Amino acid sequence: MSEQKGHPKGLYVLFFTEMWERFSYYGMRAILILFMTKMLAFDSKMASGIYGNFTAVVYLTPLIGGFISDRYWGNRRSILVGGLAMAIGQFILFFCASLISSNIDLAKILFVTGLTALVVGNGLFKPNISTMVNQLYAPGDKRVDAAFSIFYMGINLGAFFSPLICGALAEKVDYKWGFFAAGVGMVLGVVVFQLLKDKYILSADGQKIGGKPNKAIDEPAVVEREGDLSQAGDVAKADKKAEFTPARIGTWLAIYAALWLVFMYGVGFNWISTLVFATSLTASGFIISDPNLTKIERDRIIVVYIAAFFVIFFWSAFEQAGASLTLFADQQTDRTIFGWEMPASWFQSVNPLAIIIFAPIFASLWTGLGKRNREPASPLKQAIGLFLLALGYWVIAIGVDGVDSTMKASMFWLLGMYILHTWGELCLSPIGLSMVARLAPKRLASLLMGVWFLANAMANDFAGMLSQLYPEGGKATHLFGYQIQTLNDFFMIFVVLSGVAALVLFLLSKKMLKMMHGLR
Repeated sequence: MSEQKGHPKGLYVLFFTEMWERFSYYGMRAILILFMTKMLAFDSKMASGIYGNFTAVVYLTPLIGGFISDRYWGNRRSILVGGLAMAIGQFILFFCASLISSNIDLAKILFVTGLTALVVGNGLFKPNISTMVNQLYAPGDKRVDAAFSIFYMGINLGAFFSPLICGALAEKVDYKWGFFAAGVGMVLGVVVFQLLKDKYILSADGQKIGGKPNKAIDEPAVVEREGDLSQAGDVAKADKKAEFTPARIGTWLAIYAALWLVFMYGVGFNWISTLVFATSLTASGFIISDPNLTKIERDRIIVVYIAAFFVIFFWSAFEQAGASLTLFADQQTDRTIFGWEMPASWFQSVNPLAIIIFAPIFASLWTGLGKRNREPASPLKQAIGLFLLALGYWVIAIGVDGVDSTMKASMFWLLGMYILHTWGELCLSPIGLSMVARLAPKRLASLLMGVWFLANAMANDFAGMLSQLYPEGGKATHLFGYQIQTLNDFFMIFVVLSGVAALVLFLLSKKMLKMMHGLR
């Protein structure tokens, strides 16, 4: 059989569908906290909390959406319903912005309704669009990795130009038009998908993809016979499905209820934060307690959990881009270029543009080091990513040293920080996803990928909590007795958090590599 060249046209249908969906989401995200503080008159602390809760639940609902798709609707119907729900959510936000001057109470109700529709739609859309990419190719087709690289570019292309369009419309014309543009983008994505799906989104043998729910039972895991697996008992364990007995489910439901009480009443979280953290910890414990896990499987899952824990530190600092860093760009960054003031939301285009530029360079770097047997193991790459994140915040902390609430810092400090953060993301994010896919037992692969995204949910919620410490207008905030009076104080929090996390992960990386049992 001759090697196939190029890619199926269905890949480009999915590319443009995802591009418009990311345009919609990131266009809305770029102006969300500005809309809350400027138009809805929320203070920065309240707006940061809402932002954190919203983005956290965005990462939580795909677990439910994936289940609905697998069991009932299939990929196509889930994408259609999810896309329409997100478009409706954006247009509800458009009406919310339109009513602020005449009926603020109704506007606030519409605001919550619009965000809810976005959360529901994202939960149905997000887990289904990317899973269809792999189904375009026959098993063993070597073009799949390149296909995901192309698909990833669609994500970043949409994320790049959405703040430029939606941000400019919102900040220079009216916020309602920013949300309207985001809604139009989502409609375009749905239209592209619906018009072309039957003709192009086909498997290698010409069958329609994603039309029916996937209720197939997972195949038994195939595990290497190494070390402890040479024993027959462990191999027998590896061949079993994950155990979901009523007793085990009941035990973890009780633990879940206990964690809910701890976070809600002991820690003092709101119900959304409680939902995110209690669900994440319970799901993690449920998986690792499976009695059918072999020693090697359990070791590898523990490595995934350790990496996920440090991912929380990374994304909680990184996701300040949509919260405190947007407030900083709006209030205390000199954005004037030749007499024209650049919209604050435009800075959120720096990261996706930098990814488009630097992703091929990093891919070549890892390939080159791999050929020389000098490529760092996954945990070490993630430690490097955290270090680059800390370095980025250290750069901007220097830039704002001595800048008070009446002064503005040069935009180049912010640009430099975003580029360093992008380098950190390229060391951590794709590496982490690849590591989970390699280390997870096949029968638990979807659950473990869900846990990985739950770590992102916790990180986004934590990001909102940290953003509430932003010293707006020179007003001091406090963290464990530490007074945050200046911007330098605030950014140094992330230098310390990320730097310490990078150091600890670096020290753990050798042990983690050993627990990966031959998988780097």
